[in-house]
Amino acid sequence: MGKRAVRDALKAGETWPDPGSSPIGPEKKTKAQKKLTTTGERLDELQEALYAEGADGGGRSVLLVLQGMDTSGKGGTVGHVLGLVNPMGVRYAGFKAPTQAERRHHYLWRVRKRLPDPGQIGVFDRSHYEDILVPRVEKLVPAGEWRRRYAEINAFEREVAESGTTIVKVFLHISPEEQLRRLRARLTTPSKRWKYSSADLEARSKWDDYQRAYRDVLRRTSTRHAPWYVVPADRKWYRNWAVARLLTETLAEMAPRFPQPDFDVDAELAKLG
Repeated sequence: MGKRAVRDALKAGETWPDPGSSPIGPEKKTKAQKKLTTTGERLDELQEALYAEGADGGGRSVLLVLQGMDTSGKGGTVGHVLGLVNPMGVRYAGFKAPTQAERRHHYLWRVRKRLPDPGQIGVFDRSHYEDILVPRVEKLVPAGEWRRRYAEINAFEREVAESGTTIVKVFLHISPEEQLRRLRARLTTPSKRWKYSSADLEARSKWDDYQRAYRDVLRRTSTRHAPWYVVPADRKWYRNWAVARLLTETLAEMAPRFPQPDFDVDAELAKLG
């Protein structure tokens, strides 16, 4: 598989892959799980090198942005993919509805505070894109206001990228049929009921509106410095493999390097006897 194979195959375009498809990579769960183990080992090596580079004064980092409808697997992706690497090098941020204190600031204020430090992989479980999607569909602000946010976010992400952060934005593409199955599972499985919210049904009732909003977001904010990728998310095992590969390809292209020691290795070994 080429250096950019998964990124090229899943990069957002006018046509999205079917939510239950495998556009590239394994088509069976068993193969995907085996490949995820191998990919995880490589991802762990690359992340450790990035972390070491940051500890030595390097300024680079990665930001993984996860967006998708309720039950698309944002939290599951974080657990299964970022669980493959050392948590010391990961900075997780889950964005819910803004608090009263956050509302007193510009909507990007709270986002800037959660960006990854040098050497880290940052993860946004939902993100600043909620500040376009929700206001648009729920009609919370005038249309002119949420439309201005496309350009504001593009400028913000360009600034972040130019400061040394490589941005990987992933839309987890789930079908309404699979979402219905997962919502039912949350209600019928006691250990999953804590995940359920009646607000999920409110958003589901506006499925088509949210899909149109997502298509516009991906079309207007997929840029050279911050591209969008569409990952089919009906099959969790494929979702996990695809996101892990996206991160691995991204880090491999960055080619982080462990810093050279600033001491004489042989002399230090001699001291140990």
